[in-house]
Order: sequence, then C-alpha cells, then structure tokens
Amino acid sequence: MDHNYTRYWLALNLLNPLIGARRAKQLLQQFNHPQALFEAGSLAWQSVGLSEQACAGLAQPDWNKVDDTLLWADQPGQGIIHLGQSEYPESLSRISDPPLLLYYQGDLALLGRQQLAVVGSRNPTPNGYETAFDLAASSAKLGFTITSGLALGIDAAAHRGALSVAGDTIAVAGTGLDLIYPRQNSALAEQIISDGVLISEFPLGTKPLGRNFPMRNRIISGLVRGVIVVEAALRSGSLITARQALEQGREVFAIPGSIHSPTSRGCHWLLRQGAKLVENIGDILEEFDLRLGQMEMNYNGQTQQNETINLDTHYKQVLNEVDFAPTSVDRIIERSGLTADAVCSMLLVLELQDLVHLTSSGQYCRTKLNEDRVEDRAHARYYG
Repeated sequence: MDHNYTRYWLALNLLNPLIGARRAKQLLQQFNHPQALFEAGSLAWQSVGLSEQACAGLAQPDWNKVDDTLLWADQPGQGIIHLGQSEYPESLSRISDPPLLLYYQGDLALLGRQQLAVVGSRNPTPNGYETAFDLAASSAKLGFTITSGLALGIDAAAHRGALSVAGDTIAVAGTGLDLIYPRQNSALAEQIISDGVLISEFPLGTKPLGRNFPMRNRIISGLVRGVIVVEAALRSGSLITARQALEQGREVFAIPGSIHSPTSRGCHWLLRQGAKLVENIGDILEEFDLRLGQMEMNYNGQTQQNETINLDTHYKQVLNEVDFAPTSVDRIIERSGLTADAVCSMLLVLELQDLVHLTSSGQYCRTKLNEDRVEDRAHARYYG
C-alpha cells in the first residue's frame, strides 16, 4: 500500500459527516484526487460551496487518526481500498453515492463475485429465520455470494445459511471494523472474517449511530444483483434497502407470509409495488434467466418433482393436518382427532419420508403436496 497516496483518501473519508459521499464524488471529479483537494486552499473550497465546517476540516486533517488507520491496514488479512482502484467492486462504483473507501477484513476477492442480498426483520418469526437460512444456503450452493448487514435476525440467518454449506458471505457493517455490532454476533463476525469478508465505509472507532445504517444499506444493495426481503415490518430498514436497490437498478424480491403477521406486511407492500414474489430459489434464477432443469428446488436445496404420495389412511390424515407454515403438534392432534402417541409416531415416519420438516421451534411444516388430499374434510372443518 502506498501510504502517502492513501492517507489523503483516509483524511477525506474522515470528513464524511461534513461532506457526504455524493458531494465527495463531485469534488473528486473537480479536483481529480484527494491530495489536490486538500492542497487547493480556502478560496477554492469556498468557490465550490463547501461549508465553514467542511473548510475547517480540510484545513486541519486528523493526521494522527490517519496514521493509526494505516497501521491497522498493514495487518494481515485486512486493509483499505478506495474508489478507482481495480479491487473496488465495479457495481458499487456505479451508484450515485459510492463510498470513498472500504475497510475490509477477510477475503477481498469476494466483492467481485455475483451476489444476492438477503435482508429482513431483526425480530423474525421462527419460520422467517429458517426460510432466510435455507434460502441463503440454497443460493450459496448454486454459487451466489450472500450479502447482508450482520444484524440480528434475518441478516444473521442469511450469513449462517451460506456458511453452513461452505458458501461465501459478505457482511456490511454499520460501525468501524474495530467495533462489532451487535455484540451478540461477535462470534459470527469472526467466522465471516475467517471464511468470507467483513467490510465498512466507516472509519475505525465509529459507533453504531442510527444514521449509519441507511448508509450501510446502500452498500448492500449496490454490491448485489438482487435483494431478497424475507420478513419486514412496514417501517423497517429492509424497506430502505429495497428502495435503494430499485433506485440503483437492482432486482427486488419478497417472500410472502401470513396476512396476520406484522413482519410480513412490509413484504406484502413490496409485492404490491411490483417486487418479484419468491417461493423458492427457482423463482430467483428464472428472473435472472438461469436454469435448474425441469425440477424445482426447495429452500433446503433439494430437488422435488410432482409425484403421487402413497400413504395409508391414517398417515394421510395426519399429513393433511400439517400446514406449509409451522404447525404445532397439539394443533395436529386436535385437527386429526388421533391420540398424541399415534400422531407423534406418524410425524416421525412422515419426516423420514421428507413429507414434513421439523423446525427448530419444534413445529412441523409440509414440504410436498399430496394430490390425494381429502378436501371435503378441510371444507367441513371451516364451514361445518
């Protein structure tokens, strides 16, 4: 790293709260390089409309902090890239307000890979968490790098899903890289640094301020080919990411959920605005004009074909009472009218046959359609 060259980029990035990424990009177009901007002087700064505070910052850069950061960047496995360098991701450079710098820890080469973002609620339902995990794992198996924001909930599920299949993942932080936020994800961040890459535009020491996260979100959407929203409330950071993705010309996907769930309302709003509905990874590949063949792929990365499920009457009865959303064992017992022992035994067999899936919350989901489903019983249940 050429320290004399990089230190002016660092000094300009420290002034981001006063100047902003979009304005900094315009200044670089006028002055060609950060060093020329710093050396231009107050009259030149005033002539391009910079504020008093910005002019004062340009006149007295924090060189001590710059030099400390250069020492950090010299450590193995971490560093800094700036706008215009060959390592800087091309897709991100084309947005209207690209970050001047990216601080990184991990495998920098991943920034140039084909990426999908998986984002959503920090307080997801168990089904939402598992959907994000499985969808990320399926996408990673197909070669997509999974990008998210290291937040609790859906973001963490997406990173873990990719890592679970030895896939690639990128975490975009809303703090300096010397401060992991949230702390609960410290172990996950360490794994991402080891097996993926952690990046941020924020200088070392930057705390998790609220204004940082919309800025972080534009990087997530700017890096990727498409953004998948798994669960989101109507007022959430995930919808900000989706809006930024649309402004940047990226695809936006949303997974529908229960009409009764507050965490699904944001996804349903996106669908009404024209987001692509996602039921499985095949829907995403179809939008990108990629092919999996004649089979569909479910969230677990398994292939499935339409086939008739041959079950005896009692097994069929239990299967019919399991929804595609998580269903409790008590509800299945109540619906079927069978004993608890019988239901639990049959659920185990149905799980071994891959007809139901046991979630981490101890509930069951249907995984396949049964063409021989008894619709009369369902009708009787709701209409008497």
